[in-house]
Amino acid sequence: MFFEYPELLWLLAIPALLVLHFIYLEKAGRHPHLRVSVSAPWTASGSFGLMRLMRPLPFMLRIFALVMCIIALARPRSSEEFSTVDTEGIDIVLAMDVSTSMLARDLTPDRISASKDIAIEFISSRPSDRMGIVVFAGESFTQCPLTTDRATLINLMKEVSTDLIEDGTAIGNGLATAVARLKDSDAPSRVVILLTDGVNNCGEVSPQMAAEIAVTYGVRVYTIGVGKEGMAPYPVMTSWGVQMQNIKVDIDEKLLTEIAKSTGGRYFRATDNTKLAEIYSEINKLEKARTTVDSFPVYKELFGRYLMWALLALMLELILNWFVIRRLP
Repeated sequence: MFFEYPELLWLLAIPALLVLHFIYLEKAGRHPHLRVSVSAPWTASGSFGLMRLMRPLPFMLRIFALVMCIIALARPRSSEEFSTVDTEGIDIVLAMDVSTSMLARDLTPDRISASKDIAIEFISSRPSDRMGIVVFAGESFTQCPLTTDRATLINLMKEVSTDLIEDGTAIGNGLATAVARLKDSDAPSRVVILLTDGVNNCGEVSPQMAAEIAVTYGVRVYTIGVGKEGMAPYPVMTSWGVQMQNIKVDIDEKLLTEIAKSTGGRYFRATDNTKLAEIYSEINKLEKARTTVDSFPVYKELFGRYLMWALLALMLELILNWFVIRRLP
């Protein structure tokens, strides 16, 4: 046990001085007295001696309560208990396609909303890992650097939308930016989860070059292609308002498979919300193979028990003064 504010223990000098003052008064002979005509009724009863012994008890209880309060103010804490946490020691960057094609509604309510919701569940399921978010379309940028702050991650994921950057699908740029967030990491395992629904059609870095960079830095890439086979409903603004038109789903599965394979990851295809959730669940299981155990002390606050003792002592003093050791007016 230790004290958070040990300097407050100097206040224990106050009850010590009060005790010395009480002893001084007792030694000085300042005892309460009462004149009676006959002392026989008092000396015949054995309770007289007991009451005399109990007379200092309320004062002792009051001093005990004061000592307990001072100890509680010093905030006693205990670090004898230890907690063990399983941690994967993995840094993960979620690289998400935010091109306008992600507004297609072959997932519910659309691709980007479904991807965000399931990504948030994935973030919440891994409290011990550092995570970051990269978004890409015609270009890419870091939405959130690596952090363990789950609240910030989730809030920034909720803000992801298709109007953040210029439209297009720069898979290479998105992957390169995600790898750049991980290249200086000292985590035993570094992972990129790249989600897209299209074909690379712009960007300064080719997907193949980005994959080579990932291999160089030991980053494993899981790729996810989002969208149903064939055609998908897509909202189009017309003179009569927003209307649904079917567009062709065109995902470069060969490229995504090559990126995943070359970096030691896997390629997945998500054709609906359930499948996408299953993919994240599968990745979650795959990336829990490297588990280390970390222990750290758990600090337990102890001031409550001292306040409880002080309260009990004060209550007992009141009971003694009211019902046992009553004073004459």
